Amino acid sequence: MEFIIEEELKKLPHSPGVYLMHDEDDVIIYIGKAVDLFNRVHSYFRKTGKTQKILKMVSNISWFEFILTDSEMEALVLECNLIKEHRPKYNTMLKDDKTYPYIRVTVNEEYPRILVTRSMKKDKSRYFGPYTSALSVKNTVELINRIYGLRTCSRDLPRDRGKVRECLNYHIKKCMGPCRPEFDNKEKYEEAVNGALDLLNGNFERVLKLLKERMQKASDEMRFEDAAVERDLIESVKEVSQKQKITAGDMQDRDVIALYRDEEDAVVQIFFVRNGKLIGRDHFMMTHVQNKKDAGILNEFVKQYYSGTPFVPKEIMIEEEIDEKDLIARYLAEKKGSKVNIIIPIKGSKEKLILLAKKNAQMILENNRERIRKEEGRTLGAAKEMAQILGLEKADRVESYDISHISGFDPVGSMVVFEKGKAKHSDYRKFRIRSGFGNDDYASMHEVLYRRFTHKGSDDEFDAFNRMPDLILMDGGKGQVNAALDVLSGLGISIPVAGLVKDDRHRTRGIYYNNTELPVDRHSEAFALMTRIQDEVHRFAIEYHRSLRKVHQIHSVLDDIKGIGKVRRKELMKHFGSIEDIKKADVEELAAVNGMDAKAAHAVYIYFHGDK
Repeated sequence: MEFIIEEELKKLPHSPGVYLMHDEDDVIIYIGKAVDLFNRVHSYFRKTGKTQKILKMVSNISWFEFILTDSEMEALVLECNLIKEHRPKYNTMLKDDKTYPYIRVTVNEEYPRILVTRSMKKDKSRYFGPYTSALSVKNTVELINRIYGLRTCSRDLPRDRGKVRECLNYHIKKCMGPCRPEFDNKEKYEEAVNGALDLLNGNFERVLKLLKERMQKASDEMRFEDAAVERDLIESVKEVSQKQKITAGDMQDRDVIALYRDEEDAVVQIFFVRNGKLIGRDHFMMTHVQNKKDAGILNEFVKQYYSGTPFVPKEIMIEEEIDEKDLIARYLAEKKGSKVNIIIPIKGSKEKLILLAKKNAQMILENNRERIRKEEGRTLGAAKEMAQILGLEKADRVESYDISHISGFDPVGSMVVFEKGKAKHSDYRKFRIRSGFGNDDYASMHEVLYRRFTHKGSDDEFDAFNRMPDLILMDGGKGQVNAALDVLSGLGISIPVAGLVKDDRHRTRGIYYNNTELPVDRHSEAFALMTRIQDEVHRFAIEYHRSLRKVHQIHSVLDDIKGIGKVRRKELMKHFGSIEDIKKADVEELAAVNGMDAKAAHAVYIYFHGDK
């Protein structure tokens, strides 16, 4: 049905809601909210008082739709969610979807654990963070567990107590072992948990006193190695404490936000202050800021950022008044479950912190503009371009797999992960091929994919095995793609699978998807990203295979057969291709292999079939 804008404008209600502008290809190009939809949407189509950006956007509007809400607050929430989901071309966009690590203490459990997570849930656990360095979080958790001996397992205690043997951590004195049937010191465990909470809250004196007492006792008892361990722990705690700078004496959680911009770009700098300590910072590029006032950019940033982050501090400091301050504060208070203050400091230490954040934003924009643009084009831009080539909504998370072996010996599989065009090394995984398929790469790949998509990950929802990719990229054409699709189909999983097609010179010439070979510009960022993924999965597989060869120098079941040495083993694998095919061969077929005689062939047959 033809959409006549003039006629549809008359149908708009005088009510709060969200409006979505579409272009002729049905792509959403702008999303906004309004207290009065009729007045707001009509304003776009008036002939005067519009910027060049708005004029250009309006010229591309083919049709629009709207969603009614009961209040402006509901409209704000809906607008934030829709912008994050669709990322329209003409909205002032936050160019990153970073998630930050938190430390989670499961105080709701009878024997609490300390975990690293990237999401906050209403599960009665205690959360600390967010932190900007995942490595620092990991090191802090390891430090706490070394000091207090808290458990790291996921057993349901005390229900599972005594059902399985104690883990290695208990035997090397890194865990108290509350899983043991004879464990009866719950008070000591609770005391250790309270000590860990003290350390996370920044109260370092208590833990330092404990460690000094333990060091002195070990020294008095002439356990000097144990005393040295306690000494090293003391130094680690001191290092953690010195990294946190006091910014206020009120022990408040707050975010400090400032902006620096020029004609084309803007950078928003955010400082994270937790319990009165500056624990980290981050910055974000904002696009489509031409003809926008600073207050308008800050307004968009605050809405988009806090609609996507699980943690909301009690106080948010910004450098100037924004239009929707009171509305956003009410929205964030509902999300947090308690009051949230948005303040504009005008003097004192708080103003100085704003100025410091602004100075950092200026430095980032002036010094790193070209690097940031190139990096975004090479990574996030390349991922978007690859998604467009395949007709996918997104390719933010891409997984690729490879098999490595030498003449069928020690076949291994590798899994590499790229998120938003960047290698995510923490999600890489290795697989030892168990089924003895040797140099049958298709069968080995089938095993790797089956194990990857049936393996249950840890409790952390961001575990590599708990997350599904937007795209699987195979190093091969139709055969490899179909092998992957067979596995996914059998498991009832729907994930797009594409393969890299090579020419006669073994160079990538295109990408195979949905039974069609699609050409790819060899000079494009998408092609460069595909090549990086391909090279990385090869590298990872080969390095893993090399590490195994160094350990046991290509040991196989054939090495256990009397009369079969290195030369005959290689000839058998070269002739048959896999252990499975060697098992199926009769004595005459085995004897026909180069270098084999009747005695050796009989020994191989007896090994697999017995003396029949």
